[in-house]
Amino acid sequence: MTPTAALAKLWALGGLPADRLPDAHLAGRDPVLPSSFAVGTAAQTSIAAAALAAAALGQLRGQRRQRVSVDMAHAALECTAWFALDGKTPNVWDAFSGLYRTADGCVRVHANFAHHRDGALRLLGLTPGVATRADAEAALQRWRASDFEDAAAERGMVVAACRSFAEWDAHPQAAALATLPLITWTRIGDAPPLPLPALAEMDRPLDGVRVLDLTRILAGPVCGRMLAGYGADVLLVNSPNLPNIESIADTSRGKRSAHVDLRTDAGRQDLRWLLAGCNVFVQGYRPGGLAALGFSPDAVAGLRPGIVCVSLSAYGGVGPWAKRRGFDSLVQTATGFNHAEAEAAGSSTPKALPMQILDFATGHLMAFASAVALFRQATEGGSWHVTLSLAQTAAWLRSLGRVSNGFAVTRPDIAPFVETVDSGFGRLGALTHSAIFERTPARWTRPSMPPGSHPPRW
Repeated sequence: MTPTAALAKLWALGGLPADRLPDAHLAGRDPVLPSSFAVGTAAQTSIAAAALAAAALGQLRGQRRQRVSVDMAHAALECTAWFALDGKTPNVWDAFSGLYRTADGCVRVHANFAHHRDGALRLLGLTPGVATRADAEAALQRWRASDFEDAAAERGMVVAACRSFAEWDAHPQAAALATLPLITWTRIGDAPPLPLPALAEMDRPLDGVRVLDLTRILAGPVCGRMLAGYGADVLLVNSPNLPNIESIADTSRGKRSAHVDLRTDAGRQDLRWLLAGCNVFVQGYRPGGLAALGFSPDAVAGLRPGIVCVSLSAYGGVGPWAKRRGFDSLVQTATGFNHAEAEAAGSSTPKALPMQILDFATGHLMAFASAVALFRQATEGGSWHVTLSLAQTAAWLRSLGRVSNGFAVTRPDIAPFVETVDSGFGRLGALTHSAIFERTPARWTRPSMPPGSHPPRW
C-alpha cells in the first residue's frame, strides 16, 4: 500500500473533513530501514495523521489551514527511539531480555523491570542475582514455548512464544481482534461541546488543551510527547512505587512530571482533581486496572463531562488475552512478525523488526485519535472513549504489505535529525520531530524532568 493510500484510510477511519487530506505532503518510500515490512510507511502515515488532525483542530479553533509535510526517512528514524544522555547512549535492554530456544521453538522474555526478570527466573527454578543468562537458556530447553508463555502469564510475567502468521491467525485472540477496527471511538456520555480557547495565528494547534498522561512504556509516552509538541499542556503522572525505563528522558520532552500514589485516598483525590480540569486522559493500565480504583471511562466521564479518555492495551480489550501484559517486542513475537522477518531474511533465528514500530505507530495513532475525539467533542458534544492496542496496530502493519528487497538498504544517518538540549536527566541528545507544519512548527517548550519534579496540579 502506498503511503498516500494508507494515510487516506486512516483519515477516513477518523471521519475528519475529507478536503483536508490534500494538505499532507509525504516524501520518500520504503524501504528506509532494513525490513521486509513497510515500517517506513507505518511511521510516516501515523505521524502525518496525527499532525494533520491537530492542524484540522487548529483550523476549527480559528486558525488558517496549513500544510503538513513528513519525510519517511526522518519519520522512521524518529521511531528508532535513539537518544543519548551526556554523550552516552544507554543500553536499554536487561541482560536477561531477548530470545530463547525452547524444547519446541522459541520464546521472547521481557526482563527490563526487575520484578518481571526475577519472576521469570523463579519460574525457571533459578535464583535471581545468582543465575546467569546461560542458566536461563539451559532451563528453557526443558519447556515447551506455549507452556512457558502461559505459566508466565498466570504469574503476571511478560513472555511470548514465537509464532508464524498462520499460527497467530488461528489463535483465539487473533479471532477476537479480527472483529475490531484499528481504533474505536465510543461516545460514553452526554455533554455539550466544550469551547477550547481561540488560537492566535502562530499558536500551535493544541495550545490550551490539557492532557493527563498515565502511561509508562513507549506507546503512551510517545503519544503524550507528540501532543506536547503540538502545544498541549501535558502532565505525566507516575506512581512513586513503580520503576520507569531510561527512555523516559526522551519521551518526557515537553511535559511536566508529577507523582501520584493511587493506592492512597490522597492520591485518588489528586487524580480526581486533575481529571476535573483536563481535556484528554491517556492511560495504559491493563483493561480493568483503573476501573478497579474507581476510574473507569464512565466514571471519569461523570467527573468531567466532555472528556476524551484514551485507553491503550497490549492485546486489545476483548478475547482470552484481554488482560495479558505485553510490550512491543513480545507482541511482534506472538503475532508472527519475528518469524516472517526471519523467513524473508533467510534466517533460521526469529528476527525482530528494526525498531519498536508497534509502540511508536500506536503512540502516534493515539495522538491522532485524541485529536479526532477533540474535534468530535467540539462539534458534536459528548464524552468519548478511544481504544487501541499494540496487537491491532500489528494487524494494521501487516495490511500495509511487504517490501521487496527490504534488507538491501542501510540505516540512514541520524545526525541531520539530532538536537541536543538540557534536561533534568542531563544533556539530552534526541531526534527532532518529523512532521513539519507550514506555519506553527512543533516544538517542546519544557525540558524533560524526572518523575515527581512537579506538583500534581494544572
